[in-house]
Amino acid sequence: MSGTLQRLFAALAAIAVGTAIAASIPGNVQLSRVGPETAESVPTAVFPHWAHRIRFTCNVCHPAIYPMKAGETQITMDDIDARKSCGICHNGKVAFASTISTCFKCHATP
Repeated sequence: MSGTLQRLFAALAAIAVGTAIAASIPGNVQLSRVGPETAESVPTAVFPHWAHRIRFTCNVCHPAIYPMKAGETQITMDDIDARKSCGICHNGKVAFASTISTCFKCHATP
């Protein structure tokens, strides 16, 4: 195993404990898995609604990007990579970009 891959696995393991706690914080939303392309080895994503709400008003995302009703929008990595959905802001300019090194920021072990 390459040194980079070992460091990535070590980082993901170390972060897993902290992100598991994040999934249980009130106001955080554990997103449901959708589609056959979902890798079972990747933990579900946790959306820290409270952290986003501290920085932005509701109308930044609602209703233009996401309806106000939970569960109405499917979020896929393809959409994020195409700068849709979360990728509108998570582009490396407004917020951290979605890359292999930032997976653990959203994908937490419940």
